[in-house]
Amino acid sequence: METNNIHWSALWVFIFFFALVTIMGFWASKWMAGPKNKGAHLDEWGLGGRNFGTWITWFLVGGDFYTAYTVIAVPALVYAVGAYGFFALPYTILVYPIVFVIMPKLWHAAHKAGHVTAADVVWGRYKSRPLEFAIALTGVVATMPYIALQLIGMEVVIKALGLTGELPLLAAFVILALYTYSAGLRAPALIAFVKDIMIYIVVLVAVIVVPAKLGGYGAVFSSAREAFALKGGATGLTLKPTQFLPFATLALGSAMAAFMYPHTLTGIFAAKDANTIRKNAVFLPAYTVLLGLIALLGYMAYAAGIKVQTNNDVVPALFNGLFPGWFAGFAFAAIAIGALVPAAVMSIGASNLFTRNFWKPYVNPGINAEGEAKVAKIVSLVVKFGALVFILFLPTKFALDLQLLGGVWILQTFPALVFGLFVGWFGARALLCGWAVGIIGGSWMAFADGIKPVHTFVVGGDSYTMYTGLIALAANIVVAVIANLVLGRGSQPALKQS
Repeated sequence: METNNIHWSALWVFIFFFALVTIMGFWASKWMAGPKNKGAHLDEWGLGGRNFGTWITWFLVGGDFYTAYTVIAVPALVYAVGAYGFFALPYTILVYPIVFVIMPKLWHAAHKAGHVTAADVVWGRYKSRPLEFAIALTGVVATMPYIALQLIGMEVVIKALGLTGELPLLAAFVILALYTYSAGLRAPALIAFVKDIMIYIVVLVAVIVVPAKLGGYGAVFSSAREAFALKGGATGLTLKPTQFLPFATLALGSAMAAFMYPHTLTGIFAAKDANTIRKNAVFLPAYTVLLGLIALLGYMAYAAGIKVQTNNDVVPALFNGLFPGWFAGFAFAAIAIGALVPAAVMSIGASNLFTRNFWKPYVNPGINAEGEAKVAKIVSLVVKFGALVFILFLPTKFALDLQLLGGVWILQTFPALVFGLFVGWFGARALLCGWAVGIIGGSWMAFADGIKPVHTFVVGGDSYTMYTGLIALAANIVVAVIANLVLGRGSQPALKQS
């Protein structure tokens, strides 16, 4: 590793805050811990004892929903294409009414029967192992590239500090793996407090100081407008008419998919009551304001004259160019810690799925609660290692492509997980047929389009571009309805869940 280009003041600040959250991560095993005889239970390790109140849940869900890659990728997308990159804002507005209506009912279903995962809820509702397996497999596969993308976010800031090679990234994730193994969900829940406060400080300082240095927001938007005019194509400060439909469907589909992921559902299941979830659906939009401010960094880069090799380098380059080293180090620490929180929750969510819905039904049906916790801890290490290998040995673009597919895939679990909470009409066989059509059809469209998140139809000479995941979901639901009529309801819901 070369030392000539290291930004030492930034690096020391970065190390200080990283060490701080490492200490917090290991101490978290004692924070809000349950009785000693329950300490080895999967509920304790994987869901924090199901005892997180409003504020803890707010920080935890916000921490694993708004990730380090969000801080890097949203401004990068805005920098690359302009207004189209702002689809994340309506998406994070639409998601919270969905959370308010659906998630309390899902929490009740999980709490009543002791379910730990979405696939547990599906099994409890339909008593169908194939459908349970399909939901669990989708969750694990869709989560892996998402964890890898947190590594990309961390790689970007490590590179901005002047560090080279894989050793710094490897060291960071070894530390993450150890304290997650020790403390489970309590570690990212506790660290999320520090991470979110740091991110808020960084963004608020940036949106005040950067425009002040660049001549105000008028100059920022003027510079971005001129840059997009030179780029041409579909870029610009406002949407082109052909972008209206893909923009809207991306926002809606992303909102429906967001809380189907294992990591976001883990935060929901860890809440102490349904009212905690409703309160969070009211308070969490504060993060949307933050996201809008973060997105503006993409425009500010043009006014600052930032030139980068890849769009992902925009935010680090902006901070390195306009702020003193100590504040850049603080900002990079916030982004890196913002990778640790969701990566930890994602690995816990994936390990919970493996333990409850693969290991228990197919390998060791007689496993007890302590055994479940041990298996989940080991799997959480394997998942992190797999994501690390994934990002070190495969091209970054491949990880990005798979993450786009992950959104298409996870959206296909929506009918099986959500419909049964409100109606008892669908049977397991029909939902499984719909899931298969959605997964296969969505994957085919995505690959046919070069792993793009949107697909274009031509009808009567007119073209319509929509989010691929939403198209696949529509096919999923139509097939499930038809299959239900043809096959009969098959596996009826086993019990009515409140």
